[in-house]
Amino acid sequence: MASFKRSLTDSRESSELSSKVFLRSSKGKCTKIVRELYLRRDIPCSSKLCTRCLADIKGDSYGRTKPFVLSSNPPVNDTIKAPHYIVPDTNIFLHCMDVLEHAAITDVIVLQTVLDEVRARSLPLYNRLRGLVASGDKRFYVFHNEFRSETYVRREPEETINDRNDRAVRRGVQWYHEHLKEVTRGSGVSIAVVMVSNDRGNLEKGKREGVVCCSIKDYASGMKNSAELLDMISAALEDENAKVAKGDLLYPEYYSMSKMMTGVKAGTLHQGKFNISPYNFLEGSIHVPSFDRPLLILGRENINRSVHGDQVVVRILSKDQWKRPSSKIIEEEAMTKNDNPDVEQFEAIETEQERKALIDEAKVSQSAIGEGNPQPTARVVGIIKRNWRYYVGHLDPSSASSVGGRSQRNVFLIPMDKKVPKIRLRTRQASELLGKRIVVSIDAWDRTSRYPTGHFVRSLGEVESKEAETEALLLEWDVQYRPFPKAVLDCLPKEGHEWRVPQDPEDPRLHQRADYRGLLVCSIDPPGCQDIDDALHASCMPNGNYEVGVHIADVTHFVKPNTAMDDEASVRGTTVYLVDKRIDMLPMLLGTDLCSLKPYVERFAFSVIWEITENGDVVSTKFSKSIIKSREAFSYEQAQLRIDDGSQNDELTQGMRTLLMLSKKLRQKRMDAGALNLASPEVKIESESETSDPIDVKTKKMLETNSLVEEFMLLANISVAGKIYEAFPQTAMLRRHGAPPASNFEELQNQLKVTRGLTLRTDSSKALADSLDQCVVPSNPFFNTLVRILATRCMISAEYFCSGTQGYPEFRHYGLASEIYTHFTSPIRRYADVVAHRQLAAAIGYESLHPTLHSKAKLEGVCGNINNRHRNAQMAGRASVEYYVGQALRGKVIEEEGYLMRIFSNGFVVFVPRFGVEGLIRVRDLAAVEPKSEFDADNYTLKVEASTGSWSVGLFDQVAVKVMDDVEERTGKRKIKMTLVSVKGRKLE
Repeated sequence: MASFKRSLTDSRESSELSSKVFLRSSKGKCTKIVRELYLRRDIPCSSKLCTRCLADIKGDSYGRTKPFVLSSNPPVNDTIKAPHYIVPDTNIFLHCMDVLEHAAITDVIVLQTVLDEVRARSLPLYNRLRGLVASGDKRFYVFHNEFRSETYVRREPEETINDRNDRAVRRGVQWYHEHLKEVTRGSGVSIAVVMVSNDRGNLEKGKREGVVCCSIKDYASGMKNSAELLDMISAALEDENAKVAKGDLLYPEYYSMSKMMTGVKAGTLHQGKFNISPYNFLEGSIHVPSFDRPLLILGRENINRSVHGDQVVVRILSKDQWKRPSSKIIEEEAMTKNDNPDVEQFEAIETEQERKALIDEAKVSQSAIGEGNPQPTARVVGIIKRNWRYYVGHLDPSSASSVGGRSQRNVFLIPMDKKVPKIRLRTRQASELLGKRIVVSIDAWDRTSRYPTGHFVRSLGEVESKEAETEALLLEWDVQYRPFPKAVLDCLPKEGHEWRVPQDPEDPRLHQRADYRGLLVCSIDPPGCQDIDDALHASCMPNGNYEVGVHIADVTHFVKPNTAMDDEASVRGTTVYLVDKRIDMLPMLLGTDLCSLKPYVERFAFSVIWEITENGDVVSTKFSKSIIKSREAFSYEQAQLRIDDGSQNDELTQGMRTLLMLSKKLRQKRMDAGALNLASPEVKIESESETSDPIDVKTKKMLETNSLVEEFMLLANISVAGKIYEAFPQTAMLRRHGAPPASNFEELQNQLKVTRGLTLRTDSSKALADSLDQCVVPSNPFFNTLVRILATRCMISAEYFCSGTQGYPEFRHYGLASEIYTHFTSPIRRYADVVAHRQLAAAIGYESLHPTLHSKAKLEGVCGNINNRHRNAQMAGRASVEYYVGQALRGKVIEEEGYLMRIFSNGFVVFVPRFGVEGLIRVRDLAAVEPKSEFDADNYTLKVEASTGSWSVGLFDQVAVKVMDDVEERTGKRKIKMTLVSVKGRKLE
């Protein structure tokens, strides 16, 4: 308290008082409110040239001062020919953050006025700006102009807040100019201070007031790498003064936010997430609570500038416009190949080809409806929240090949993600960027343009280079892959790899820890696993029951709440596993060493110990922080071999056999309760040992030991979920899997009934599990797996949630048939488990719960982020496998068995089990001249009239295909390409 009083007194000695008076009316009474603001004269400019500020600044109570940031030798460029600092206004930060993040931009003064406006307008941009300020290399300095007496600006009568803030920016620039001029007088050094703005009025006023100022375009034009920087300027800023002719409007105008909210509340409008079909770029859908099936959105006009992932509001169309989902493959590259990136000429909202395709599709859909079971259709009337992000792609060669020199031209970027439309860019680097993977950002999508407009962000490298493709997929799925910042690394134990479990029994770190170092504990993981989260043990008890323990890495001993490391882990949410690398949630020192339950070394753990009967019934459960010493780290194969080896009868092996026996009992109990045994394609890439280049693809083999580990991890998660919910009924971190609506299975049920005469019951998870067991075709053992893969796609995603946000019946995990569930067993790689560990530690009285984990709102935010990160990590992993499958097949042609997974009027999708991938075969690909075809939507068959004779294929048919690699023309991705060889054993010539 004394030090606080001293600092307050010191500041008042160099400050003056400013008062603001407000009148607030409440319940007929008028209250006078006075707010006092102390304006100081000792807030430093932070220029290393300024000895005055350095002398004037007071340190904290310990005498410490912050180092000055702005360089004594700032940059010079062709626009500002003197050494200078720049002061951007708010709009520059809102629209040109990519430019400011470029390495060439340094020595930037961020006025408090601007910082506050950015925070109010965009929290993501504010966080990026704070990151720039925290980066020492960039030399960004926040100057608190609102608290310095010479730079504080009062709002004048009738002056808008925006005009007052613009004036505050100009005043801040003036003060800096005068201040630096005075402190450098006689030194021979002259520093300019430049306001950068794109607001024409602000620039004109600045010039009249003698402020040195320029637009972002003029400033970037004077830099050495001007072409790159100019390309990074937001298209929204470049077009801000463009005039729109009414005759050129293509799309309907969006409703106002108030009109949308009123309509949603009244039930006349509906809100949801927009999803575009992967097979028809003119068909989208959204799920809304009022309808049991998705609403279809067909055609550009109804899609109305929505991009995949946007939160949209829609209006239902009349019933005579309702249709079935598309039965035709309609690809953007075929329809828009000859589009001109220049927009001087009038554009039609739909090309003639698109219009014809939609009409033909409507005819097919109408004829297939028969008795009438169409889906409701809708039109987008407004956007609640854009899902725009960084997009990766390559320049369309047809739009960029004729561009030469450094002239600015419009070109198209073709995104890697087929669900995203082409993006129109202005660039001066077209010739250099051809053949490169580049990152862009969408700035606007005006009613005058068929396509969104955006700006260049950066180049990743040559298309198909491993580095560029890997970084591209990380960006596509928003994976946080930057190195851990210094603040995070500073949280690591100072001993580094030399850290050891304390040996002194009186050490406070051992307080309340159970000593399980005598237990025969081992871990069982995939080959090469380094971040070992879990280990197990089992032994026979005197009463004939079994003691079984699951021991989980005690990550929370090292990762404390409200630290830089905890914040970083919370943002990352999960570790991301790619074929050739791992993007860690925690620094490697923890993940692969100090937390990892490696063999032969002592480690801190969080243990769950059960007493279990021979029949797999749990008698009692005990939770404790512990110390363990793992005896061995097995791969699944090694553990299986040891269990099966009759000559091995040591205690550790006997313990693993006990675990396997009990796991089978536990699994049967789950299955009897209605747990689902679903399937998803799992493959592993084999690489050349020296170069790591992929050479082969194999299907992952599942062993009994895989199931052994899974069952005890599930039991631990269920046990912990019950404990933390009992202790914290409003804020327990849980995981739920909702029952899918019956409508999700309608198509699969009909497909099985029509093509194989099989019934799929979905009234409960038990009914679904039993009927899946009966979906067999004796002549085709893989058919059941195929049905399980398709059933998995009918499910809704499991999600993390805060217990106080749902009623108890909604806690249920449908797939596991468990009343309550959480994630506890992988804290090295999942942040949800870190939260569960903290809650369990508090529940058993080991330590108190941090205040943030008592906040339902805080936990809801954490759940939302980790749900998103979890989905993105899965998609990034799949994209990595897809890329490496393409690379492994490079230059090869392999004949493989496949199965028809989906059928359209102009093609079909084949699944190849060996590679775990699907490929599209179009009718036009079957012959040099596209053969005639006849589609029977009711019976899921396609008849083809080829020159060599007619043949037909049906859903689930077994086919033979040639699989080879191919560079996809539109996305530039190397993927697999399939050609049809035979159908049901009949060779096709």
